[in-house]
Parts: sequence; structure tokens; C-alpha cells
Amino acid sequence: MTSTATYNNLQPARFHDPGAATGTGAICNIGSHLSRMAARMPDEPAVIVARARRRGHRYRQISFAELERLSNRYAEGLRAAGLARGMRVLLMVRPGFDFVALVFAMLKLGAVPVMIDPGMGLVRLLDCVRRIELDAFVGIPLAQVMRVLRPGAFRGVRCVVTVGRKWFWGGTTLGALAEGAADEFEAVDTRADDTAAILFTSGSTGPAKGVVYEHGTFDAQIRMIQSQYGIEPGEVDLAAFPLFGLFSVAMGMTAVIPDMDASRPGRVEPENIVRPVLDQRATSAFGSPAVWRKVAPYCIEKGIKLPTLRRVLIAGAPVPWQVIEQLHRVIADDGEVHTPYGATESLPVASISGRELLTVRAPSASDGPALSALSARGGGTCVGRPVPGIDLRLIRISDEAIERWSDDLVVPDGELGEITVAGPVVTEEYYGLPEATRLAKIPHGDTTWHRIGDVGYRDAEGRVWFCGRKSHRVVTEHGTMFTECCEPIFNEHPAVARSALVGVGPKGRQRPVLIVELDRAAPSSRASRTALREELLALARKHERTRPIDRILFHPSLPVDIRHNAKINREQLATWAEGRSDSPRRVSL
Repeated sequence: MTSTATYNNLQPARFHDPGAATGTGAICNIGSHLSRMAARMPDEPAVIVARARRRGHRYRQISFAELERLSNRYAEGLRAAGLARGMRVLLMVRPGFDFVALVFAMLKLGAVPVMIDPGMGLVRLLDCVRRIELDAFVGIPLAQVMRVLRPGAFRGVRCVVTVGRKWFWGGTTLGALAEGAADEFEAVDTRADDTAAILFTSGSTGPAKGVVYEHGTFDAQIRMIQSQYGIEPGEVDLAAFPLFGLFSVAMGMTAVIPDMDASRPGRVEPENIVRPVLDQRATSAFGSPAVWRKVAPYCIEKGIKLPTLRRVLIAGAPVPWQVIEQLHRVIADDGEVHTPYGATESLPVASISGRELLTVRAPSASDGPALSALSARGGGTCVGRPVPGIDLRLIRISDEAIERWSDDLVVPDGELGEITVAGPVVTEEYYGLPEATRLAKIPHGDTTWHRIGDVGYRDAEGRVWFCGRKSHRVVTEHGTMFTECCEPIFNEHPAVARSALVGVGPKGRQRPVLIVELDRAAPSSRASRTALREELLALARKHERTRPIDRILFHPSLPVDIRHNAKINREQLATWAEGRSDSPRRVSL
């Protein structure tokens, strides 16, 4: 790690104003957002890193000017080491000063940082590395050991940089590159349609894919997020998802990086979120539902208020309304919880506030239930209205590629369909996967429609309702069942922590199986589970959407995705459920 002394006496880079980027051919280097903020607010903290200690948290910080100048040195050093425009660089560095500075340095260089979740496991990670055809590798010593032990996956790498101490492997160190490097760096004249980065999906519903991001896509994301949520430079953001911390810096917010394992957000210690929010007077926070499911009840139990927190963004999976309600009890009185909807390939797409979700009545009747209550009746999860600039349409559900767009594909409002989106934040392709691109993208002149892979419908008020992943639908002899129209019904039961609907058998003749993870406080004896099973089956018979469910299994801990620890791995559960008896003696692991 570079010492604090390195940040002194550095000079800002010359830059192009990305605000001038209006078309695909316009000059747009997303790294220049840092340069703009360093010129505007040089002495404000850009990144604060929190570390939990026995006697309280300790913090280190770097200002916007210092971060800008550090990224310049890294850019100059990387260029001297052979890194050039267009080269693909795997970046495996822990969240912190160096991570943020390196990303902006590569963007200024025109190099293409490649980011893969290490939590997906070594075999899957190496498969992603092989497919991406890397030119360079920048990583911590542990990552370098992986490279040395599995050289085949890194065959094309010709530039190696170690962040930390270098041992027996080749290349150089980040500290050596920064030593004596120029304080100034002129960002290259990338265009809006030039590749900026490759971000891998989590692989929660299939093989992980490298999403190609252009400089213009990132620029549009920053502007849309800032406009949608009223974000102002000078705010303080608790970034429980490291990649969002990069957006925070680009928008002029101080990014506070909490002490947590970013690849396992569901294991975070609530105090490691709460204490930095209080100490740094955070006004905003972003994190997975798994984080807030622990933090919100912790605050209520301890009687803790977070009075400066005016904005909480929760994304990555459907958010239980109970978590939203709990958060509203602990954040600022005028604060708001937002649940943006989208995907790695297109974000943001839609959004809804917690107050609307909890208080607005359903459009079907003025005296009907609140929007959140409809989920418990099989209505799906409301994800709000499309954000300005996004064209969202629902089309007939299909597993086949669609060669060209046609308005005839669109289904009427109120009818279930596959969610597709077009707009400036929609990416064009997956790297090196033409068939996956063909299945997920629909060409339409100069526009590309992205098939998110989700099923939903639009209500009379223009709100979009998410009903589940297309690949997770259960197709029985009597009709099709969707996860988000079934699971919330059972999740309301006090003994149920969460549930997962899966199909066993061939599509068209699948048998629906509900797999349940018990709440920690629920009785776990064989007799109590047998009784609970009968209660849940009775509940299934009360609702039309769940009536076909006649088989319930219990699972000790439902498997979840590696990025947000919130999306349930139903493919794995379906395999687990195959051949398993639903008799009381075999009902659990």
C-alpha cells in the first residue's frame, strides 16, 4: 500500500470535460470525472477507509486532489510499464485508496480494467480469465500466487504489477511505478463508444459473462443516478458495494469504505456499517439487501438512530418490505429508502421509494392494500417506474433469440411479459460470447434492446412489477408459475426466513416444489416441522397462484449469489430436490 506521504505535492491532470459528450463519436473519458471533482473541491475527502479495532473504528482518508494526483502517477507508471490504450487488465485489488486510484488511472490511460468477483471460486474465475484474453494483470500478492500456479489462464499477459510486496514472480510493483512518476497526466481522447471496462456478472443464473462497458455508458449512468436520486457533490456515501464507491467519487461524494468482506456482504458485522455512518455523518448509503437485513434490526434492537442518513439505496435482489419499514424507523425523519432495479448490463432501469411502496394503495381500488401488501397476495414485487431516459417494454416470453425488434412483440399493460429495455445505460454486448449476446440483445436500427431475463407486468399507473427470472419459471401441465408471485406468500409466515420455488422434472410437466429456510427463532423439532409443513400447504391452497404446490422441503440455508448474497440459487436447489422424499422423515437435510 502506498504511504500517505506519496499523496503530497501532486498536481491535477489536464482533462476533457465529459459534459461535452453528446454522441457516440464525442470525446468522453470517464476518468475525467475525478479530474473535474479534484478541480472543484480539492481538499474535500474523496475516500475514507474504515477499519474496526477493539477500541473503536479507525479511519484513513485521501482528498480529491490527492486521489487525482495519485491516479496520475499510477497512470504514468503503468504507461511506462507497457500498459497502453485498449489493453485488457485484470484488476484484483482489495477496496481502498489503491483500488479507486488504479481504476481511474486505467480509464485515463484508455486501458480496459476487467473486474471479476473472486468469490465465485477458483475454477469459475479462471474460466472467466481464459475467455477474456488478458494483456496485463494488476493484483495483490495472493492473486499473483494464483497466476503463477495456474499460468495457462494468463498465457497472454505481458505486463504484471503487484500491489504490495513482490516475491518470486516477475513484473514490478505499484510502489516502484509510482516512485518518481510525473504528477500530471493527460487523459487520452477516448470516444463515447470506446470500451471502458469489462464487468463480469455474478453468474447467479448461469455462467458469468463479461459485460462490455463503453465510456459513454458509464457517463450516462453517473448522470442518471445523480439526477434520479438528487445526489449533490459534498455528500458522504457509505459504499457497502465497492464498485458503487467509484460512482460516488465521480459524483463528488466522499466514499466511505466499511470494514467488511465485499464478496460476502451477508456476513457483515452490523456495527461495521453503523459506526462509520455515525462517525462520518454519512448522508447516503448503498448496499445489498443482505447487508440491510442485518443492519436494520440491529439498530432497532440497540435503539440506534442514523439521523444524518437521508438516502439508502438497496439493489441486487427483491427487498422484503419489512426491511424497508425498519430502515425508515432508524434513518433521518425526512430520509428515503430507494430500491433501484436493473442489471449489470443495464442500470438503472426503474426505481421506487420506500414511502410509495409502503403507503400508496394498489391501483385496482382506492381502498385496497398498499403496494407492498400485494406481494403477499401473489402480485409480484413492485420495482417502480422507468427512470427518465429508459424505454421499458414487456414482450412475449420466449427462450429463443430475437433477430430484430418489432412492436408486435409487445404485450398489453397488465399482461405478463419479458422485460426489455433500451437507453443510454444499456450495454451492447458480452465479451467473446456472440451467442449469449444474440440471446440477450435485440437489434433495432441504431438502438439495442436488452432482454433483462426477468418476467413482469406494468400496472395501470405505469409501475413495473417483477415476477421472477425467466429461467426460474416453473412450467407445469396446468400452467406456468413464477417465483416472485409465489414465494412472498409463504415468506409472510413468521416461521419462514425465506423460501424458493423450483421445478422438478422436464419443462411442461414440472412438479412445483417449495423449499423453505426456517427463521432462527422457529422450532426445529420433527413434530414442529411436520405441523409447519401442513400450515404452509394450507396456505398454498388459499391462493390461486400457489395452489399447485403440494410438496415442501426444508433446507438449512438456501444458497445465494456471491455478489449480493441475496439472489437464491434455484438451479442448485432444483438439483438438490430431485429424488428427495417429502415424507416427514426426509423433509430436511
